[in-house]
Amino acid sequence: MTRRTVRLAHVLSSTALAAGALLATAACAQEDGREAGAAGISASPAAARQQTESPTGSPTGSPTGSPTGTLTESGAETALITAADIEDDWTQVKDTEAENWHDGLLIGKVDVSDFLSAKTDAADCQRLMDSLFDDDLLGKPSGANALRGFTEGDSRLLYQVAAYDRTDVQDSLNWMAELPQECDQFIMTENGEKRTVQVTESSLPSVGDAREGLRVTVRGPVDGTEATLTLDVAAVRVGDNAITVTAGGTDGDEDDSVRSAVQLGTQRLQDVLAGKSPAASPSQFD
Repeated sequence: MTRRTVRLAHVLSSTALAAGALLATAACAQEDGREAGAAGISASPAAARQQTESPTGSPTGSPTGSPTGTLTESGAETALITAADIEDDWTQVKDTEAENWHDGLLIGKVDVSDFLSAKTDAADCQRLMDSLFDDDLLGKPSGANALRGFTEGDSRLLYQVAAYDRTDVQDSLNWMAELPQECDQFIMTENGEKRTVQVTESSLPSVGDAREGLRVTVRGPVDGTEATLTLDVAAVRVGDNAITVTAGGTDGDEDDSVRSAVQLGTQRLQDVLAGKSPAASPSQFD
């Protein structure tokens, strides 16, 4: 895998992490002094729950009425969250620093013998680990994209906004939905060292057109000492665009921060696509 080979030079020796609502017909309600009904956007959680979904959270019917604006580079930057949008004491880092975040515990070859079913399951698990290392969980963006990184202690949070081909990004979400079953637990090896990986489903706020959440836990030796890396991962599609959040580290889970980022970040993206200015700061956390 050429790309991974080139980027291994950037692997960090530590174990720190490398790295609104359903769209519906217009609703004439005021939200933070703004018209929530403009451009067919509804910020009502009750409206969000009206979306027809499969058990995994992916839509089974036709796409909902997303804002029709095209995401530009400046729009992607504007749609990025700030430290005020996520819980706890996160500190924003320089973009160049965030672009080079990678964690060595994510590197390894999946042991095919762990899988009793088709080898395609092992391939999907390998794709997961590779994409977490390369920060391209939903694949390569087809248009504008922007990212922002935050740190808190030994944890890191990477947030990305990007434009994709709708079919491709929905296929990626469908793939994510199967991972808790296909990649429940497996072993991967790197330089003779074994690492245990567990993948479970995590819940997300009912926002956007489709969404998937995962928790990935990797246990293995680092410099002769056993370490555990816990990553909370989330992706939300809004029309042909998506936000992706990856957060965690050796300090434990970052589920609350990810949920806050998803809740408020989706609304920011919807506002940008509708030609509105995102709110300067959240009114409250869920």
